[in-house]
Amino acid sequence: ATRTKAADVERADSGIGQMPARKWRNRASETLSSLQAWEAHRPCTDCGERDLPVETDVQNCNKRRADLCEKCRKRRTERKESVLEFVNTEASYGEDLRIIKEEFYLPMQAAGLLSQEQLQGIFSNIQELIDLNENFLEILQEEIDQAFDQGDDDLMTVCIGEIFLEFVNMLPAFQTYCLQQSSSVNMLNALEKEKELLRIFLNVSQNDNTALRRMNLRSFLMAPLQRVTKYPLLLSRIIKATTEYHPDHGSLREAKSRIESHLEHINMKTKQEGNTWTLRSFRQDSKKKREVINIEMRETALKTVGWLREETRFVMEGSLQLAQPPDGQWVKKGSKTLKFQNMQVLLLVNMKRVSESSLESAEPGPVKDAVLVLIRDKNNGKFHLLREPLRLSNCIVSTDPDCDDTFELIEIRREAFVFRDSDRARTHHWFRQIRRYSRELGSWKKRRNALPNIMISTPHTRP
Repeated sequence: ATRTKAADVERADSGIGQMPARKWRNRASETLSSLQAWEAHRPCTDCGERDLPVETDVQNCNKRRADLCEKCRKRRTERKESVLEFVNTEASYGEDLRIIKEEFYLPMQAAGLLSQEQLQGIFSNIQELIDLNENFLEILQEEIDQAFDQGDDDLMTVCIGEIFLEFVNMLPAFQTYCLQQSSSVNMLNALEKEKELLRIFLNVSQNDNTALRRMNLRSFLMAPLQRVTKYPLLLSRIIKATTEYHPDHGSLREAKSRIESHLEHINMKTKQEGNTWTLRSFRQDSKKKREVINIEMRETALKTVGWLREETRFVMEGSLQLAQPPDGQWVKKGSKTLKFQNMQVLLLVNMKRVSESSLESAEPGPVKDAVLVLIRDKNNGKFHLLREPLRLSNCIVSTDPDCDDTFELIEIRREAFVFRDSDRARTHHWFRQIRRYSRELGSWKKRRNALPNIMISTPHTRP
């Protein structure tokens, strides 16, 4: 018989024997079953739960949003509806504002029914509200369109909270309008009784102008008040449908808190002016009370410096301890010899507008001016300035390594102040921010051989 080579033998088995092959097939079958079981009960990408329904119909499986449990699917649907409601109602509010201007203000102005002063008294800052609404709505609509273009049908990438906080400057505009609402209505009532042509115009507009939906001017003038009180409710719905892991969750809560604080501040101002009406009230807490106080201090600071609101940025604000050393020997003796008093301090920066609307610009323009406003604690329900604002262009800020819990601000040719915070790290943060604007704006930098050299040569002071 011819001997067959080992390489020529064709094996009929798997080469690993019958028993190992059977075990391998069993393990493969078990692994496949495990993978199928995991696929059927894989965790939800939103909440991590494993209660995904098992889809037997291939068509339904393709339609189902992947990796979402039933609860999260409903939540995403609710969030999408809440976001669209926010945007759609903002658009409807903007349409009412345009009706006020185009159907009432401009025709009354063109016909000479009222003087410019009377129109200003009735319509207040309606043009400012129109401009803010157009910019706000434009950004919102761009976010919605971009999400749909990128295949985000659930609008999970739309961050209403972040956008709202970027447009937080519109809240003082609402406040201006709301505080004048009572006097506006009273003026309109008096003028309507006095001027027959005005009364005829308003009656004809309400009955014959289809754009007004048979609503009178007073109803449209209430639109800004209704809108500003609806913001917290709309934000609450979005928050309820937004998981806490969503990047916009914190911004939504902050936006809701800011608008509620402004509403409380408006109510406080209306009571001070003797008005009986109030906006919708919200439960007070320490954070909202603190924000209401901050709003009042910002208003005091803006009135003091006389800057435009849209060109002003509040860099820092809070409580600091202040002392005025009688001479330059306090550094040797240490800050323990100084008498400190608590003071509310606001660092304001006046920015140049880089476009027609400062809200459209992501990057702030160059700095025109920076001041430090010092406000005493409330006395008889009002804030009072310690002195006129400190212009940082005329100040030099320095610190000493032996007194690292304080920093000194010297107003050229005038006074010196020593500041500190209860927290040392925050003291350093105040120092860095104030020094930054002092160096950017300081006119003393042009004097090459004057004050800078004097400050550098001072043995106990580091500029």
